[in-house]
Amino acid sequence: MSELESEDRSSAAPDLDRLGLISRSEGIITGTVVCAAVIAAGAGHFDSTAQLTLAILGAVFVYWLAHLHAETLGIALENGQHPLSALRVALVHTWPIAAASLVPVGILLLAELAGADLTNAAWTALLATIVLLAVYSYLAGRRGGLGLAASALSGAAGAGVGVLVAALKAALH
Repeated sequence: MSELESEDRSSAAPDLDRLGLISRSEGIITGTVVCAAVIAAGAGHFDSTAQLTLAILGAVFVYWLAHLHAETLGIALENGQHPLSALRVALVHTWPIAAASLVPVGILLLAELAGADLTNAAWTALLATIVLLAVYSYLAGRRGGLGLAASALSGAAGAGVGVLVAALKAALH
């Protein structure tokens, strides 16, 4: 790739990624794994999809809040910024963790609307998180400059994390 092509890509990236969904994929991956873990651990302990949904959103919120707090402190200390300024920066960096829960929760609720019972809706959402982790990891590899084969391996590693969570669910229930 020529320098001009590299400059064009870097200048176009902010316009294509205003929300940070590509540039901050680590938050999306983390949030998705937290969702998957709550689905795996909680699905057998709730009586309704609504209860599981609240557990997912609650756990992701607490995890995001802890990450936001740590990020804010780190930015404030590292850069000598006022904590409120650091908080604004940390919000931009960490919001994908919380936002990532919306897709698996949406799939969980859609599965229930389609007639699935809680167990099947939970498995559907959990399997969707495996696919999401594979896609997010593949895209992170591509963003990082990996070729197709290495990006596919990155995607497989992401899917592998999801499969581990599914194995946890199978072992627990």
